[in-house]
Order: sequence, then C-alpha cells, then structure tokens
Amino acid sequence: MDTIIYQSNEVPAAAAQIRAGQLVAFPTETVYGLGADATNDRAVSHVYEAKGRPSDNPLIVHVADVETVEKFATPLSDSVKALMKHFWPGPLTIILPLKPGALSKTVTGGLTTAAFRMPDNQKTLELIRTAGVPLVGPSANTSGKPSPTLAQHVYHDLKGKIAGILDDGPTRFGVESTVIDMSVAMPTILRPGAVTVEALEAVIGPVKADHHHVSKDETPKAPGMKYKHYAPRAQVEIVDDPADFAAGVNQASAQADTVGLMATDEVLSQLSLPANVEAFSLGTDIASASHLLFAGLRHFDLESNVSLILAQGFEPRGLGAAYMNRLDKSAGGMHFNSEQ
Repeated sequence: MDTIIYQSNEVPAAAAQIRAGQLVAFPTETVYGLGADATNDRAVSHVYEAKGRPSDNPLIVHVADVETVEKFATPLSDSVKALMKHFWPGPLTIILPLKPGALSKTVTGGLTTAAFRMPDNQKTLELIRTAGVPLVGPSANTSGKPSPTLAQHVYHDLKGKIAGILDDGPTRFGVESTVIDMSVAMPTILRPGAVTVEALEAVIGPVKADHHHVSKDETPKAPGMKYKHYAPRAQVEIVDDPADFAAGVNQASAQADTVGLMATDEVLSQLSLPANVEAFSLGTDIASASHLLFAGLRHFDLESNVSLILAQGFEPRGLGAAYMNRLDKSAGGMHFNSEQ
C-alpha cells in the first residue's frame, strides 16, 4: 500500500479515504492521531493491526461538535457540559457512559464507556466534518514507541500500512490530552496533560487523580494505563537533579558508546561535552520541554545511534505532571544514579 502525504489543502481527498474505510493519520494540537471511521468496525480493527496495538486498549473518539457525542453517550451532566464549554476544542478527553450498543466493542475495548475529544486543529475538524463521521484516533505510531509530533514521524512508523497522512506541520503541545473520567461519582484524571488539575477544578470543583498501572487482567479505561509506552530503542534514564548531568557526562566519557542528553538550554550551557555525547535541547522551561519531549526521543531513535538517553526531570506539578508521566513511562521508571 502506498501511503500518501496529503497537504493541508487536500482535506477532501483524505476524507474520501476515511469514508472508504481506509486509515488516515491526522494532526492535532497534541500529537498526530491515526484516524478511522469510528462507526466502521472493520476500519477500526485495522487501526489495531497497523499499530500493533492490544485489542483491549480502548480508542479515543474524535468529534467536531457536541451533538455527535450526544448521539452515542447518555445524557450529558451539567459538569460535562461545563468542561466541553471551557476546554473544547482542546486537549481534554472526557470518558462518558454510552447508550447501549452505541459504539462497537472494538472501539471501547468491551467497556460500557467511551472517551471523546474535540481536537483544536482546524484541518482535523474539517476532516471530521467532510468525512461525516467521528474518528477514532490513537497516536499514529507503532504501539509502545514515542508519540509522533510530525507527519514524518508517522511516515517512519506506518508507511505502507495506512492510506494517508494529513500534514499540518508540527503539533503545538507535544504530549497527549488530559483524560478525565466523568462516568464515576468523583471526576478522576486517568492521564495528565496540558489541561491541569487546577484548571479542571476551577470549572467543576474537586477532582482526583488515578494514574495506576492497570493489571494484566484489567481493561484500561484510557490509553497509557496498561502497556509500555513512549519507549525508544535506547534506555532512557531520568536525571532528577540538573546538577547530576555533569556526573552523567563524566560517566559517558569513560565508555565507547554514544550517549544522548535531553535538557534545557540553561543546563546544556553549563556542560562541556565529549565527542561521544550528543545533546538535544528541551528549550527554556517545562512548556517547551513538554512540546519537545517526544521529538527528542524520536531524534535519538531515528537519527543517532545512542545506547543511553539521559533526560531532565521536572517537578510533577501543572504541566510537569504530564511531562513526568510520559518520561517515566519512556524510562520504565529508571532514574540516573550519579554514584555509579
């Protein structure tokens, strides 16, 4: 299968592929998603095949209006409507109880709930409207690999497996949406993202967080709760204290393998790097670091032959919670030991 890269003025052609039951990757403000007609069970099953994604990992349904959600979900509460009013379109995914039989179990992972989102990307909203159907949209990458923030990332992972990619340049946020479960008594954040706890509580009152790793016999209600995610080929280790990067560079200089560093400009400016250490800038702060995290992991995966990536940690507050959630999964919980 040839994978066509559609430019931003070729939305009708990409939408025609969706209507024909094909897979087309699309841009959002977070990462690129892998789109298929959410009402076409065969097309949705091809999403799992293309990604190598476990079939009990539910998919997020992307919509262009609230009315589409109301076709599938039970009547929306005032709190849900308030979230949609304040944060849609935007990086917030809302889990809702479904009307019986409203969506295929292929979409929901067999659950009686589904996750809905209205992405803040005009080309993708146009794609959904032109196709005339909601789109499932997991990250458009091989399952377990860093999420794609460029069309080229998608092409690397999925060329020959999908019909097309709608290219609208780099994504803005770089980490996936916040996921909040509104099907339970206490609204619960299952995945942190750009919409923070503080922002949510300002609209609907108290929420709690549940980022536990789902057991092998449990079906996750949101992506990223059960299976390995965001991992490049090289081992990633989190550097909790920026001052420890000097020790990391010293350890790297004593070995033959190439080591990658991911840190802010301030940290990198204080280091003298030997020939076998390659740096990737995370910019100036947590906002730029979140935007560049997956791009950095992809850089070392695709363009460098590194055996280890040392990545800067941040305080897990606000946007830092989303950044550290992804980085911890990428590292498999491994932290750099400066005393090795």
